[in-house]
Amino acid sequence: SSPSPPQESQAPGPLKDTRREPCTLLSPGRKESYTESSTSQATALTSDPAQSTQPSNCSKKPSNREESLTAIRLHAVNAETTTALPKTYAIRTLGCQMNVHDSERMAGLLEQEGLLPVSLVPAAAERATEAGDLGADVLVINTCSVRENAATKLFGNLGQLAAVKRERPGMQIAVGGCLAQQMREGIIEKAPWVDAVFGTHNIDVLPVLLKRAAHNHEAAVEIEESLKVFPSTLPTHRESAYAAWVSISVGCNNTCTFCIVPHLRGKERDRRPGEILDEINAVVSQGAIEVTLLGQNVNSYGVGFGERGAFAALLRQCGQIEGLERVRFTSPHPAAFTDDVIAAMAETPNVMPSLHMPLQSGSDAVLRQMRRSYRRERFMGILERVRASIPEAAITTDIIVGFPGETEEDFQQTLEVVEQARFSSAFTFLYSPRPGTPAADREDQIPAEVALDRYKRLIALQEGICTEDNAKLVGSSVEVLICESEGRKDGATHRVTGRARDNRLVHVALPENASKQDLPRPGDMVTARVTYGAPHHLIADSALEGGLWQLRRTRAGDAWEQRQAQEEDQRVSLGI
Repeated sequence: SSPSPPQESQAPGPLKDTRREPCTLLSPGRKESYTESSTSQATALTSDPAQSTQPSNCSKKPSNREESLTAIRLHAVNAETTTALPKTYAIRTLGCQMNVHDSERMAGLLEQEGLLPVSLVPAAAERATEAGDLGADVLVINTCSVRENAATKLFGNLGQLAAVKRERPGMQIAVGGCLAQQMREGIIEKAPWVDAVFGTHNIDVLPVLLKRAAHNHEAAVEIEESLKVFPSTLPTHRESAYAAWVSISVGCNNTCTFCIVPHLRGKERDRRPGEILDEINAVVSQGAIEVTLLGQNVNSYGVGFGERGAFAALLRQCGQIEGLERVRFTSPHPAAFTDDVIAAMAETPNVMPSLHMPLQSGSDAVLRQMRRSYRRERFMGILERVRASIPEAAITTDIIVGFPGETEEDFQQTLEVVEQARFSSAFTFLYSPRPGTPAADREDQIPAEVALDRYKRLIALQEGICTEDNAKLVGSSVEVLICESEGRKDGATHRVTGRARDNRLVHVALPENASKQDLPRPGDMVTARVTYGAPHHLIADSALEGGLWQLRRTRAGDAWEQRQAQEEDQRVSLGI
């Protein structure tokens, strides 16, 4: 039921080393990401207390401990009028692409209050500590409850941040997302130095809660039971100038026994097609050439307003948007995946030949216990029809190893499906119980050593498949959308990094002695020839051999360059 694999998930590590793929863009299983916008404002979050739909949940007779916390908050408020630097914010995002989407809205809300990214205030960023505060005055942690030991890790981090807050006058900490929706006031009970807690249904109240906490000198908590404001209608600070996340629905109607997401995100609610297309047109007009459609189950889109073929129709409508070069979506559900979607993918040129299709298990018995309403035969039939219509399609998946009751025979069936399916990558997780889910209460939990052994065997199989299939791509040409911060070693290797049409990560060598005009910017397109295929990426060094190298400068690259110039102007205007 999750829109994509979580960034920090159930396994010791994903099958694919996602640390090699830190880009927010389209990487289904990223680790923790940082919204490198901390914002700054001289007056924001210090105005009169905002009106709220709920009273504070944390009003009680103060203890000595609470009096101490109040003193810290009073010191913070008083310091706001004397600090020389503009105030800054940062958002740390844990979890799936839906959280990344929501974090962009949180950033937009804070900027609407007058805040600026921390990257624009280097003197503030220099204060960053190992606690992950990023040097900001306002730190928002957008949490994920799917991550293993999510609460333990959060409170460990909040403990480190308490020390930072004591030393940084004016600092505020807010916690949002799925874990906040689940724990509610429990976060304040365990970490009373947190200023604001809000859930998945009401991210629009973030500025209000921060103001109220500052005014009342106590934590502000608001959790709604259902969606009040569709996140896509809120102000946004998009992290990418060339690519955008566009939500088509929120919530999930599935009841997978291992998943807590439907309980925390609520029932599925669909946006109307016109609203979605308006947003896509808007981001394209701002320079984006790639859009990813987001939903917990995109294939069920339209059921809410009585149009079962709505998702396929939406894909086709995206194909008519001038300037939109790449369309992706995540995540579909095998039970709801229909042939009209396959046809729309095959017949719409800007819908990319990549598909994330979660398997979870190759055993029908395990799928039944997971309440996954499809079986192995149906899953393999989908892959067969996709490849018949789109031969170049790269298909990725999710697999859970060690689900309660899984036998060695069940696991062997998973290995068989993986061998037959030839996934281009697989995000594989060791099962761990999630409180509040039916599977967590089962008594037939798999011993850790057994599950780990199976996990390692599955990794070895999939690594071999990736190595073999990527090696077969040597000599083929690839069109690569250059991304920002994809390749950590690009400077040393004189390469740029981006995504091929099928979403494979590609490191592309730059021509020797290339002029500035010949260097691609994030958002530009480069066509080169693959010279090496590694398990998790391709290398295209054809330019070094005098071979294929074509640079197409795009309006997305122009938009990225303009944003860089604007940010530099802002730095100058701040006198930094």
